[in-house]
Amino acid sequence: MSNAPEWDKRAIIDIVQSLFHKKGALLPILHAIQGSQGYIPKASVPIIAKALNQTVAEVHGVISFYEDFRTSPVGQNVIQICRAEACQARGSRQLEQHVKTSLKIDYHHTTPDKEFTLLPVYCLGNCACGPSIRVNDDIIAEVSPQKFDTIADMLTTYIVELK
Repeated sequence: MSNAPEWDKRAIIDIVQSLFHKKGALLPILHAIQGSQGYIPKASVPIIAKALNQTVAEVHGVISFYEDFRTSPVGQNVIQICRAEACQARGSRQLEQHVKTSLKIDYHHTTPDKEFTLLPVYCLGNCACGPSIRVNDDIIAEVSPQKFDTIADMLTTYIVELK
């Protein structure tokens, strides 16, 4: 049995076939695959490259250039901590250390239970109310270590209740 994450090859082929003819199709294809799969599986890169008449290296270069593209699955909750100067001035470095310690992971990692993935972000546009985090699609302002713990506990409780 393989430890490779599951991905839907048919869905990826359908996405590529529906978008490859468009001008500048690579980025829309990558966004659609990530939207469908939650990440861009490594095995999908040759499919994309062939359809667009590009090399695997060219496609991989675009994926690795843009920080928003993920090449591995993420947890049920993606937590991004703002690392911009305004949030740093308001305590994001201390919050960052607390979150890493609390979740026992570093940036770009997922907790073993697949509940949380931690990512850096370089501005959430909430500078006056830092430090700010984004949890999935929600931006949360003035996050202290204690406020983060409350948020994480609420998310964990919610996840457990769904299972």
